[in-house]
Amino acid sequence: MSPFFQTLQAETERSRYQLIQSAIIQEALRGDVTRGQYLAFLAQAYHHVKHTVPLLMACGSRLDARHEWLKKAIAEYIDEEYGHEQWILNDIKAAGGDPVAVANAQPHITTQAMVAYAYHQVDRKNPVGFFGMVHVLEGTSTALATLAAEKIQVNLALPDSAFSYLTSHGSLDLEHVKFFEVLMNQLTAPEDQAAVVDTAHAIYHLYGEMFRSLPQANSDAIFDEVAA
Repeated sequence: MSPFFQTLQAETERSRYQLIQSAIIQEALRGDVTRGQYLAFLAQAYHHVKHTVPLLMACGSRLDARHEWLKKAIAEYIDEEYGHEQWILNDIKAAGGDPVAVANAQPHITTQAMVAYAYHQVDRKNPVGFFGMVHVLEGTSTALATLAAEKIQVNLALPDSAFSYLTSHGSLDLEHVKFFEVLMNQLTAPEDQAAVVDTAHAIYHLYGEMFRSLPQANSDAIFDEVAA
């Protein structure tokens, strides 16, 4: 039997491919993104990243005794992820956006749907399934963030300080992904494995919808478009 992480990768490969083929992600990988689109992405990233620590805390609080070993890992994740939403606000400011407007705005409905699904998984279904979201966000970021950040920065002539979120979740985060792989390979219960796979499929779809909601036209007036 294959290690579960390998199975997770294989079973969600098509969903991952569909996300990566999103037009705006392909544009980002070419560096063909406007400042408005980059700010729009950061705005929505802020509104889902600010829920990472609360979701991790909720997940840990709902784990039963047989998942006690997972609680230590969750504590490590919380320590790693705490405050990342502030990095995004700093990036927005460095890129010429308005971090206060973003923080006070409502997220796009697609972002709300992704976050709501994660809370539903933790609160109403199997909390272990939340690691399917971790798989999508960490795996996608590690695979794409550094390459996209470098090309976007060159094309938009923005400072390094406008890319702390993307670069921190890029190739330098490979050790974090390896930690996740080891963790997932310790999941042996079929119901837990199924919950992680199902959540990953859902988040790939919902994350893709968030990307597809970003403005496609060349516009720097993005906050009314993406936050309303």
